[in-house]
Amino acid sequence: MSRADSPPSRRAFLGATGAVATTGFTAGCESPAPRPSRPSSPASPTRVSPTGRHQAGITLPQSAQPNLLALVADLGDAVAVGPLLAELGQAVLTLTAGTDPRLLGLPPGDLTVTIGVGPRLVRRADPALPGAADLPRFSREEIAPQARGGDLLLQICASDPLLLPVVAAALLEQAGHRIRERWRQSGRRGPNIPVDKGISAPRNLLGFIDGIVGPHTTAEHQRHLWLAGPAPVVGGTIAVVRRMELDLPRFAALSVAEQEAVFGRRRATGVPLSGGTAAWDPNLGAKTPDGRYLIPVDAHVRRANPNAVGVGLMLRRSYSTDEPTAGLLFISFQNDLRTFTHTLVHMDDSDALLRFTTTTASATFLILPGFDQQHPLGAKMFH
Repeated sequence: MSRADSPPSRRAFLGATGAVATTGFTAGCESPAPRPSRPSSPASPTRVSPTGRHQAGITLPQSAQPNLLALVADLGDAVAVGPLLAELGQAVLTLTAGTDPRLLGLPPGDLTVTIGVGPRLVRRADPALPGAADLPRFSREEIAPQARGGDLLLQICASDPLLLPVVAAALLEQAGHRIRERWRQSGRRGPNIPVDKGISAPRNLLGFIDGIVGPHTTAEHQRHLWLAGPAPVVGGTIAVVRRMELDLPRFAALSVAEQEAVFGRRRATGVPLSGGTAAWDPNLGAKTPDGRYLIPVDAHVRRANPNAVGVGLMLRRSYSTDEPTAGLLFISFQNDLRTFTHTLVHMDDSDALLRFTTTTASATFLILPGFDQQHPLGAKMFH
């Protein structure tokens, strides 16, 4: 099967974006001219190890890198999954180490590559494994056939946006004709805003802090994020990837109070409309003296609240997009797909935020457990 041509309109619209640093200089009028000095260079991002119990790019680095490229592909029916995954894992090791000539001299910095397999491949290994179920269809979806589902997820994150297409090209070259690209989407995150001790989150394109609620501690990761069994998936997790377009003009036409009613939080601070701090759980029962809920019945924080839905927490590492229209690449990780599906069913009923969204791509993947030189990627599942 030949590799499909990749869609140019979604390939690298963030490739040229990045942080711009400015340096100021001062000189005293009466002092001798200073000796020329070498301009200070920004510190290189800390390297993130690709090996270990879990793949990088989920909880490491703790603050997600500002740039992401998600690439979804299919495998040919006759492709041996195990050898392909082992090769991709080996390529990740050389790319993140900076020893792969396909980097074209770019330093890898904090590059991470996270690899997942879709339900069809999980069912091929064992239909009883977590990750074997497809995502159901939901309302407010306008998804072309090639943008629904998929066999392989390559999530590439880095501080340097130039790395994204270079690393994607290297991984596609490694896979060769064995895979066919379905779609790809780049995204970026704004600066992180502290919301609690050790917890920070960026704003989304709607101006609100995004990702406050989630498993943040190691104990919460063990309970809500990582798969505990069976053996082939221990240390992995379940990812949901959904690309959404946002109706920015219609949302911007609302007053700030109306925007806050949509989310159920203060736009400036992220504090729930029921009060407290940004990190506090919303008090869904709090009312005004005349009996109105402080958090409206259709507010996003009420409809998506894990306690109200009756599910666990999901870790979100979502990215904003801006081509062809403004949007969000929603990425969540959880150890039970029902955490996401039950939440979205609850939101579908009457979540005010969904009125401003249209989903254009949707897929779920089993993020494989961690790997190293002695234990190839996916070896426990695909012998």
